[in-house]
Amino acid sequence: MQQTEWSPRTGGIVAAGVFGLGMAFAAVTLVTDVPGRVLASVAAAGLLAFAGLSWRARPKLAITDAGLAVRGWFGTHVVGRHDVAKIRITEFRRIGRKVRLLEIDTVADDRLLVFTRWDLGTDPLDVLDALTAAGYAGR
Repeated sequence: MQQTEWSPRTGGIVAAGVFGLGMAFAAVTLVTDVPGRVLASVAAAGLLAFAGLSWRARPKLAITDAGLAVRGWFGTHVVGRHDVAKIRITEFRRIGRKVRLLEIDTVADDRLLVFTRWDLGTDPLDVLDALTAAGYAGR
């Protein structure tokens, strides 16, 4: 059975939330200077917001009967099978390692949807294989 939905790993989201709570605790109790306290508080709030919104956006990509469901922080967008123009992998080197991105180009609203390994929770090549097997090869 092929996997039909992909989302960020639970452990990564929980780690970001725990680290945000730790920074918030440190900002309140350990940091004594005002600028440092403000910076630590902003960083903690950013990490907590990122963890919460990443949890909310699960699953990030799913194959449904209506098409590809792409879930964001504030809603879900469904891309029909006939609206997919092209699906491809973009690969480049960054800071000494290879980074792969899954790109889905749509026709109807002329959007380019880009998914990283963080978004999918797995290698984008595996997702491309699953999408191709499901008939989403594009035009």
